[in-house]
Amino acid sequence: MKSVASFALGCKVNQVESEAIAEAFAEKGYSVVDINDKADVYVINTCTVTNFGDKKSRQIIRRVKRQNPEAVVVVTGCYSQTAPEDVKKIDGVNIIIGTKGRNKVVEEVEKYRFENGIVDYVDSVKFEKVFEPISINKLMNRCRVYIKIQDGCNQFCSYCIIPYARGPVRSRAEESVIEEVTLLGKNGFKEIVLTGIHVASYGKDLANTDLLKLIKKLQLIEGIERIRLSSVEPNIITEAFMAEISVMEKMCHHFHLSLQSGCDTTLRAMRRKYDTEKYMKAVETIRKYWNDAAISTDIIVGFPQESDEDFKECCDFAKSIKFAKIHVFPYSPKKGTDAEKMEGQISSETKSKRSEALSKIGNDDAKEFMKRYIGEELNVLFEHEAGNNVYEGHTSNYINVLAKSDKDIRNKILKVKLVGIDRDHALGEIVG
Repeated sequence: MKSVASFALGCKVNQVESEAIAEAFAEKGYSVVDINDKADVYVINTCTVTNFGDKKSRQIIRRVKRQNPEAVVVVTGCYSQTAPEDVKKIDGVNIIIGTKGRNKVVEEVEKYRFENGIVDYVDSVKFEKVFEPISINKLMNRCRVYIKIQDGCNQFCSYCIIPYARGPVRSRAEESVIEEVTLLGKNGFKEIVLTGIHVASYGKDLANTDLLKLIKKLQLIEGIERIRLSSVEPNIITEAFMAEISVMEKMCHHFHLSLQSGCDTTLRAMRRKYDTEKYMKAVETIRKYWNDAAISTDIIVGFPQESDEDFKECCDFAKSIKFAKIHVFPYSPKKGTDAEKMEGQISSETKSKRSEALSKIGNDDAKEFMKRYIGEELNVLFEHEAGNNVYEGHTSNYINVLAKSDKDIRNKILKVKLVGIDRDHALGEIVG
């Protein structure tokens, strides 16, 4: 039996695609192994959001070839899409595929011959209009599964290369999403997470559907008990949207609401399509309907020309929101973007200090959010054993909970009383 390791760098969408690729190989009789194991085939799904992502992709490619010099190494994803000539220069690469054609990876591997040298299948996605089907049906040892419903982005933020790597918005047909989710429900999955490059754009290229209409249909599928959204922008949060989803019992009370900066000057320089006033309005609307909602976000610090006053404004805005979680990223110039050419690039030292300061705000607010629920009983989906009969899971509003059990409670939703906090986990006692 041949073996394959399918590995993703970067975002959740990459992870979904890599898991689907692994499943496709398994269906052809391959044994799926870890990226650190010796394999006959390595599929590296690369990230190019930052130059560090490019560097890490190169490192992984070289490492797996050292693990098995006779392996077929496939490089796919955003880095190979935007810089195929650079990928060709990496020792050990055999097949290059961009962000298009990944549903044919198994076929291309099986017909590959080493005497062919490097085979380049990268094709332009600039005018791509069709969503490439890719799905997951049989992932084991997981209770939550990510469903890719959309690809591409039309936003063209000044710091981001992804519209060039992924192409324009393409949405997956409703019927295809429903079919996959129905099968997942039958296979025992309890929670689905709807994901994509720009999830809020779902349906803009299709007739008679949008994200809300899709959720309404998924809500009816048996077996699935939770529906969660991956990152969305504040523009999608309206009174009408919240009024509809707030009565859906399966919807998780959690929004990862993209911010990137809490300073309007910086948001304009980033070419984001909202300001802090609109963001605050979205937060208030969510909390009007769900006062227990967790709101998490991403914030970039050290964007070109971000002054000390701009950063203070960002921190003050973050404090006013009281996020359940802030993911802090120091700005990393990306070749090919407008921001990389801007004057006023910030020093690494300043970015590091700002990252530390904002992270402290985020960590403090995350603990305060968890403290609100000490003494309360919440439903937790337990996902895996953390060791010594301690199981880990999440509440609907995404509090990470640890609880002891003598029984295997993986993939079960149980009522848990929260009794304390240990760093970034809540501690719980199972009550039913």
